[in-house]
Amino acid sequence: MLAVRNLIKQYGDFTAVDNVSFEASKGCVFGLLGPNGAGKSTTINCISGLLSPTSGHISVAGADIVKEGKKAKRSLGVVPQELALYEDLPAVENLKYWGKAYGLRGSELQSRVQEVLDHIGLADRARDLPKTFSGGMKRRLNFGCGIVHRPSVLLLDEPTVGVDPQSRQRLFEMVEAERDAGACVLYTTHYMEEAERLCDELGIIDHGKLIATGTVNELKSQLSARDVLQLNGDFPDTGISELISTLSERGMHDLELISQDEGVLTLTLSKASQHLPEIFAAITRTGGSVAETSLRSPNLETLFLLLTGKELRE
Repeated sequence: MLAVRNLIKQYGDFTAVDNVSFEASKGCVFGLLGPNGAGKSTTINCISGLLSPTSGHISVAGADIVKEGKKAKRSLGVVPQELALYEDLPAVENLKYWGKAYGLRGSELQSRVQEVLDHIGLADRARDLPKTFSGGMKRRLNFGCGIVHRPSVLLLDEPTVGVDPQSRQRLFEMVEAERDAGACVLYTTHYMEEAERLCDELGIIDHGKLIATGTVNELKSQLSARDVLQLNGDFPDTGISELISTLSERGMHDLELISQDEGVLTLTLSKASQHLPEIFAAITRTGGSVAETSLRSPNLETLFLLLTGKELRE
């Protein structure tokens, strides 16, 4: 339903999206996971036709978004990160507006708008103005405007930003309902828990590059059950490479240095908790000291750290 091939988007000398390729299928949620500024929204904007790609090819339900823009956009529903609502129009009129924009009329429009109001939990506020709504209610109405015409491909750009836990849960359920109804959903997020819950397949993006793709389980398997060990303390500028080499020779064969910043050392290895005393002793021999220890089991966040050397939320 959605195919992106070698997508590049440049602004002068800056490359926002760098040779990104992926496919997403009917009845599937494909997630783009990455920090703010990674290129997620730019990718969404190219797919929706809001931005013209510098190069590459995008097809939506078999139609080229550049060469067959009108045909491709008829299959698209877009829920942007920034709210796209008419604050001075009642909720029901916002939905009618977008329904009419996609060709719905008469009784079909009326029944679909009522169906969406029930679906997003705003039937009792249908005549109220969005400017009187909470942030979570606005997000739900924003979602409703994106699905009122029953799109076969739904683009969701961080749809839960700034909402309360109850509204976030409701949005999750709405995404799952669209997937179960057969829509192809592209979902961007920088929240690991959202990716793990919602996404059937996932692409990890950083600095405009897609650095890993696969199912959640396939991506987790790349860790080979390694833990991430973060040590805070005082570490010598020199001697860390020798430390890693020495510990590897003593049985920690998969020990790897992920990053070394001032006062923070991040390592990855299997069964890290069993090796803590030996690691601490080796650091002491180099003239360093450990003040605080953080140990994390393998998950998508540790995979992102392994691939990029930094925390996802940076």
